[in-house]
Amino acid sequence: MTLAVYNTLTNRKEPFEPLESGVVRMYVCGPTVYDKAHIGHAMSSLVFDVIRRYLEYRGYRVLHVMNYTDVDDKVIHRAQQIGVGATELSERYIAEYDRHMLDFNLLAPLVKPRVSQEIENILRMVRGLIERGFAYALDGDVYFEVAKDTDYGKLSGRRLEEMRAGARVEVDERKRGAADFALWKAAKPGEPSWPSPWGPGRPGWHIECSSMSLQHLGEQIDIHGGGNDLIFPHHENEIAQTESLTGKPFVRYWLHNGMMQLRGEDMSKSTGVMLTVDEFLSRHEADVLRLMVLNSHYRKPLTYTEESAESGRGALERLRGGLKPAPAGALQPANAQEELRAAGERAQHDFGAAMDDDFNTAVALSALFELVREIHQARQAGVGPAALEQPQRVLLELAGVLGIRLEVDSQLGGLGPELVELLIQVREELRAASHFALADQIRDRLGALGVLLEDGKQGTTWTARGQPGGER
Repeated sequence: MTLAVYNTLTNRKEPFEPLESGVVRMYVCGPTVYDKAHIGHAMSSLVFDVIRRYLEYRGYRVLHVMNYTDVDDKVIHRAQQIGVGATELSERYIAEYDRHMLDFNLLAPLVKPRVSQEIENILRMVRGLIERGFAYALDGDVYFEVAKDTDYGKLSGRRLEEMRAGARVEVDERKRGAADFALWKAAKPGEPSWPSPWGPGRPGWHIECSSMSLQHLGEQIDIHGGGNDLIFPHHENEIAQTESLTGKPFVRYWLHNGMMQLRGEDMSKSTGVMLTVDEFLSRHEADVLRLMVLNSHYRKPLTYTEESAESGRGALERLRGGLKPAPAGALQPANAQEELRAAGERAQHDFGAAMDDDFNTAVALSALFELVREIHQARQAGVGPAALEQPQRVLLELAGVLGIRLEVDSQLGGLGPELVELLIQVREELRAASHFALADQIRDRLGALGVLLEDGKQGTTWTARGQPGGER
């Protein structure tokens, strides 16, 4: 099977062929660290985590870079509002985002560069653009001259003439063109600044990512990712300044995820329409959000509701249910092992076909759910552990490719397995004595601690934090 990806630059699916055989260079725009991250940021990180995981599953070595924008108008203004230094503010939220990456089981990028640590590289790039005639200095500022880039707008589909016609009166009328954008900004009182050939100042937003990509991945990369709100002007400007400097195509495949929406609006720190990651994690397990994201195509918008979160929780529990052990003393029906092995192979095939179609995780998940259904049916029919071993191993493997955690949590909500078994035995005795209210109270209290009970013909099974426990 050939992997095909949707390229925003060409507006079509294309066969995936990296510049270097077996190696993928991938740059993903990270957060601007001036406030708490919301689940829209987490969504983008989850999307590209799954893309990376699948590429590695296919055998590629992925060189993954994600930046932190810690020098920016928003960082400066927020720091001034609350009376702290910009560095102190950004360090606080970088540490928080690093913690959230662990919460959401995100693979660590190869490099996580920060703008404040890349100033010399940025200055080198700005000087190069001036020397090549694509940028000009003006009273301590440096601007990219958009009119010099003959194919400006090729990513977003916007024509320069249309941008000129629709442009509002510019505050800075010194610029040669209304669409010209800042590569370097002259220092203002109270703002962080660095020395430069044009006077003290700081980088413009767009030059930051271009410089960090050049420094850590080279002049040409395979994948550049981010939310579709970055297509214009950020990614458009990245293309303009990078290709003007190098004279080479910058990115082979542009991949953009849809936006997370709340109450019909895109989540945004600036508008206050958001649910923070901390708020989400206070209500739900981290993998619930991963299941919500996986159950939709990454290029589509995703609307958050508590109902959709509950659906994600249910999907997670269904997958984990596929790892429940066979009933004690189960027999081995004829041909059961061969049939379940075939089910595992079908799941692997269908999973790969879906992911090869522009990372269609929703269809890939359906292959996992079908495998879980067949495992459950076999378990109900009394199939023993030997037959379940292979399909359950496939389930674990494919779930791992999607970053879903199905392994047993040994903490059991603070309870040991022996105590769980004892409480289940007490509950069974209470039910036998018709003390149903007390029995239900044990079930509910265990559930609140993350230990779920399921009664069936073969006895009561328990699941710790959604993980397989034992069967009685």
